[in-house]
Amino acid sequence: MSQTSKLQIAELDWELIDGIEVPISKQFGDVYFSKDNGLLETRHVFLNGNDLSERLSQLSDYQYFCIGETGFGTGLNILALWQLWQQVRPDNHSHLHVISVEKFPLSKADLIRALNVWTELKHLSEQLIAQYPLPIAGCHRLSFPDERFSLDLWLGDAQDIFPTIPKTQVVNAWFLDGFAPSCNPEMWQENVLDHIVRLSNIGTTFSSFSVAGVLKRGLKQHGIQISRPRGFAHKREMLKAVWLDAAETKKLSNNSESEEVKASSSTQQKIAIIGAGIAGLTTAWAFAQRGHEVTIYEQTEPLSGASGNPLALLNPKLCPIDQAHEHLMTLSWQHALNFYPNFKAFRPIQIQQIALKNADELLSLVDQYPEQILSQCETKQFPKTDYPSLTLHHAGAVSPQQLRDEILQHENIELIIAKISALKTINAQTELWQDQQLTALADHVIVCCAKQSDELFEHYPVLKPIRGQVSWVKHQQQPLPLDQAYSYGGYCTQLDATQLLLGASFYPNREDTEVLTEDHVHNYQLIHNVFPDYAQQLPAVETWQGRASVRAQSLDYFPLVGKIENSCEIYTFAGLGSKGFLFAPLCSEVLAALALGEACAIPQSLLDKLNPQRLQEKVKIKKAYFAGKRTV
Repeated sequence: MSQTSKLQIAELDWELIDGIEVPISKQFGDVYFSKDNGLLETRHVFLNGNDLSERLSQLSDYQYFCIGETGFGTGLNILALWQLWQQVRPDNHSHLHVISVEKFPLSKADLIRALNVWTELKHLSEQLIAQYPLPIAGCHRLSFPDERFSLDLWLGDAQDIFPTIPKTQVVNAWFLDGFAPSCNPEMWQENVLDHIVRLSNIGTTFSSFSVAGVLKRGLKQHGIQISRPRGFAHKREMLKAVWLDAAETKKLSNNSESEEVKASSSTQQKIAIIGAGIAGLTTAWAFAQRGHEVTIYEQTEPLSGASGNPLALLNPKLCPIDQAHEHLMTLSWQHALNFYPNFKAFRPIQIQQIALKNADELLSLVDQYPEQILSQCETKQFPKTDYPSLTLHHAGAVSPQQLRDEILQHENIELIIAKISALKTINAQTELWQDQQLTALADHVIVCCAKQSDELFEHYPVLKPIRGQVSWVKHQQQPLPLDQAYSYGGYCTQLDATQLLLGASFYPNREDTEVLTEDHVHNYQLIHNVFPDYAQQLPAVETWQGRASVRAQSLDYFPLVGKIENSCEIYTFAGLGSKGFLFAPLCSEVLAALALGEACAIPQSLLDKLNPQRLQEKVKIKKAYFAGKRTV
């Protein structure tokens, strides 16, 4: 099966053995965990086989440790690892991350049934189940910041996935799990093993219940040293391996060993974020949740730009299912639905997406995605429309001001009202200057100033300004349901019990922000085109209120996320256009991974599309006007 196909859910049989329900794969005819005792086998083969008790206990504060797994299955390996993590690293700031791949994910119901066996892991399995993703191909990041633990669950065929995983951090240990090579030979092919090694480095360890020849030969050809200690229970032996000597490593055809990997930090980092829109706020949260010290610099007030509208909708335009694994909007939507429910500023809603054109294309998505995600709307509905539509059942509304307040309450985040006028790299740190005064030193600087980001750089990629105005009006006669929104090129939803929110105008290459009656008229026409009867009941536009702001859009419509110049620790995050609240949580995770040297939760193809350097060959930090004259 190709990664680009609709995922197939695992089909299971169940066998009762000594009072334990053991799941058996119909696809592969093999058990998911040992009939003797799956938990004990996991501890013996994968935890002890990689010497994890000792290695994890020796981590320093803020050190990052990454584990890879070739078959997620029931998640038992992950839960056993998590339990060990709690036992050996209870009171520190180090971070444990797992990368796991699964071709046939269990349904949520089967996952619950399978994990019910392990009562001692219940407090962990409940957390895992709560974030278990929808069965859509691609990477799903599950984060447990209070536990200093995270998981990237890549759904799809290992042969398709492993070549796409960026090497932004080395995998320190591997659980070579999955069904036996005799049952699942594709998992153990050279293409997969080559990329497992690509993601590894000297010192990486490997363990497996299998000692099949194809696995041993595949590792040995890369210079990886293999031993065969005693296996679990009745199994005579297992595989244990370590990468010791780089000189013996096979040259991969893709020259992947030349990839530069940034070393993860092992000390608390000072993070400076310039700009307090949604990009700056979510980026601050990403670093703060990792325990780092964050200072946000904002020249006026948070959310003063395009992020400051009364309400934000998480309203993705989903792509065909065969593109979902590398489609930024689809991946961002799934990540956002895990991120925003952590805040009181979020409320879940459904969105009725109305097809003004290309109706067949939109409606075809119903049959492509899992049934709980989309459904076609009934013809009799309120408000009445003649256009076909479908309902997106997993969406949301965010109160920007409340979200701002919650983020700024984080103990690791400080807000300073100041206009940073220049940045200067000194050794490994960056100086932040306000006029002619040195304001601060930071280990990493992230510029999140939308259209104004170019003030701190030379040759910054062009961002196109787009004026947009939202409108709101008191309308108590027939309010819309609070858990519904309607998308039709524009959008409408209840702002609260008494006010209807409508938007938004769209005027490229305009930077004026005065609230205009003509834009109210524009928003009225948008809703009138779709819901004429309902629109005619609205009060006159002269009574409407509104807010106008300027969005910043890159020329290729992808945000700018990453370094402007490789030689310094200065990053940019801008160009989100009208999808700031949708894109920001995932892009913030990507940026934090790049800055701190962590695994990245998107494929390499998408990481390349976000790289600001894609839009020009040479980008330089603007030289401070005081260079050569500086006095402190």
